[in-house]
Amino acid sequence: MGNSSARITFHDLLPPPHNMLGEVLAGLAQPQKTLPPKYFYDARGCELFEAICNLPEYYPTRTELAIMRLHAGAMADLLGPDSALIEIGCGNSEKTRLLLEASQPAVFVAIDIAREQLEASCHALAQTFQEMAIIALRADFAQPVALPVAALGLAGRRILYFPGSTIGNFTPAEARAFLARWAPLLGAGGGALIGIDLKKDAVRLNAAYNDARGVTAEFNLNLLHHINRVLEADFDPAAFRHHAFYRAGHGRIEMHLVSLRAQRVTISGHGFELREGETIHTENSCKYGIAEFQDLGRAAGFEPVQCWTDSANLFAVHYLTLPQ
Repeated sequence: MGNSSARITFHDLLPPPHNMLGEVLAGLAQPQKTLPPKYFYDARGCELFEAICNLPEYYPTRTELAIMRLHAGAMADLLGPDSALIEIGCGNSEKTRLLLEASQPAVFVAIDIAREQLEASCHALAQTFQEMAIIALRADFAQPVALPVAALGLAGRRILYFPGSTIGNFTPAEARAFLARWAPLLGAGGGALIGIDLKKDAVRLNAAYNDARGVTAEFNLNLLHHINRVLEADFDPAAFRHHAFYRAGHGRIEMHLVSLRAQRVTISGHGFELREGETIHTENSCKYGIAEFQDLGRAAGFEPVQCWTDSANLFAVHYLTLPQ
């Protein structure tokens, strides 16, 4: 492990906890109360999300993995040799390994908010890809990210890799702004490889976010445990229930926590009242048509080049480039 550690450069760019407090208080002060979904991912949240990805109802992970197994070689041909591959949300890196094996980038940059998972993933990858420089950035990718440009060295094109349909957690306007923000960081001729969950029937979508074992419900409720621990809050998770549903007019799954009774919650001395039946909106998961996402990419300055899907058209991986 010592050799791998020597080749991993770690940068912690995450703001201090008082930023979390400000974001949580601001969200709960809205008419429709919200909590930032990035705070799902404490250590327990990462474990639960890993379990969600293996649930029979949750098709996105296994479908995207199958696409990567079939097409990683073709993707690598488009990315080109000696690139800098920049992944957002590193997870367990199973899909990433397929892409790294096929493309052999000079530099791999992993960006994630969860420090333990980020470090574990990078150390595991370093054992396999021993000639590859690895940069680990602990950062909130919903905000501007300061790439360590000098550390990218003499790598060729910069490629943003954003799997898992995580970009769907942004609204379309936020996703467009996110891609536009990354365009100058990737530079002329840079590219983006992005996994997108496709629009489909509501029954299948609703089942994916309301699994029979209740893992997604526990994941949603764990957000309250995280806030209690870090911000000295007194949420009673037993006083809330998970509610996820497909809102067809917005093309997205919404996750909420429903208050089961009238209650008062205190967070670092700040009090909030919730009515019985009132909800806290915790996450969006936007779904796209293929042409719809390509149009979004164009609006952010990218040009669609290729799109790979599974035979059932459940999921797509898009490759887009920036003009030279």
